[in-house]
Amino acid sequence: MKFSAFEIGQRYETKSIKLSKQDIIDFAKIYDPQYMHIDEEKAKEGRFGNLIASGMQTMSTSFKLWVEEGIYGEEVVAGTGMNNVKFLKPVFPDDELKVVVEVIDLAAKRKGNGIVTVQINTYNQDEVKVFQAELSALINN
Repeated sequence: MKFSAFEIGQRYETKSIKLSKQDIIDFAKIYDPQYMHIDEEKAKEGRFGNLIASGMQTMSTSFKLWVEEGIYGEEVVAGTGMNNVKFLKPVFPDDELKVVVEVIDLAAKRKGNGIVTVQINTYNQDEVKVFQAELSALINN
């Protein structure tokens, strides 16, 4: 989608994806090998009473779901920033995540290109918000 086609307030909802226990462990073994993500027995004794997904996995999964919607398409040049990142609630094995995205800012640049900033809100199957962030990307016109 070209920069000029974006409008503040546009909203999109992604498909959902379920994170299995094995998905959580596999991701964490590579990128965030802390006990609450990889050691089921120790995690059961911890604050959340179970394994939880890494916040980095929640963020990456949220971004994946947004990108797969194809809204930016071939017009995206690059990400330019991420602000106000919040991990609000834990994501547990077999939670099903979906993302609601809203365009919150548009900043025109030279040649008609511009920065599109979106608010990403990620929810589990119970409609509990687990993650939010503002993402900005340079989009061609």
